[in-house]
Amino acid sequence: MCAKESTNFKRLTPEEWENAWQQHWKKAQLDYELPIDESEEHQFLSERRTAEKEKERLERINQEFEMGFKKLGKLGPAVTIFGSARFKPGEPYYELSRETGKAFAKAGFTVLTGGGPGAMEAANRGANEAGGPNYGLNIILPKEQAPNPYVTESFEFNYFFVRKVMLVKYSCAYIVMPGGLGTLDELFEAATLIQCNKIGPFPLILVGGKFWKGLRDFVAFMAEEGVFSPEEIGFSRIVETPQEAIEMVLAGLPQDFKNTLKPLK
Repeated sequence: MCAKESTNFKRLTPEEWENAWQQHWKKAQLDYELPIDESEEHQFLSERRTAEKEKERLERINQEFEMGFKKLGKLGPAVTIFGSARFKPGEPYYELSRETGKAFAKAGFTVLTGGGPGAMEAANRGANEAGGPNYGLNIILPKEQAPNPYVTESFEFNYFFVRKVMLVKYSCAYIVMPGGLGTLDELFEAATLIQCNKIGPFPLILVGGKFWKGLRDFVAFMAEEGVFSPEEIGFSRIVETPQEAIEMVLAGLPQDFKNTLKPLK
């Protein structure tokens, strides 16, 4: 969720990359994403902490968890679709996400997203066009993120980690469209929980082979270096079409769970 990226991408040398990073952050300073005067995150990281303030913060966090549990606890079989906030209608990855949301809704799944623009909006839009229930778990940010108009209902969160818990907890599969840092964060959060047997194993599927090729190559390199074993990275199955993703999800779910699905006509 950063400043608008250039459409004229130039592959940088390591030195150019480092210099561009330094120049950007020198100019941006601390108000890059969250205004100093308004940001609870900035206060949390910079203020002296007191027991009273920590108790107040804990109460706010607890209230968000309670809201999420109450709102999402009675959903039917659901999938979460992750993806970038930056894609525009008509762009290939936007339309791919739109078709993915539509396909999963038609298959009988409730569609969950981060509730914002881009690939999230597209997935909600597709599910909406199919007539299926879909929800947006929106994160409150000063830039870029705002609820999209296609959700059945939008739930707002102040805390990224509470929102991620909800997106993971109430889904039986995770579909990852092309995206940036936030999408990678969500992808590897789910992957780590699956690897450590904290959830699932649930299907975790990447859509768009061209986009994800570099990540797959890097993950393979990491396995060769011994930081995890090859069987632990089976999470990142890569497909090209929504239908392939649906087939993989259905193949990985127990039969009694699949019987609860009610495909749309």
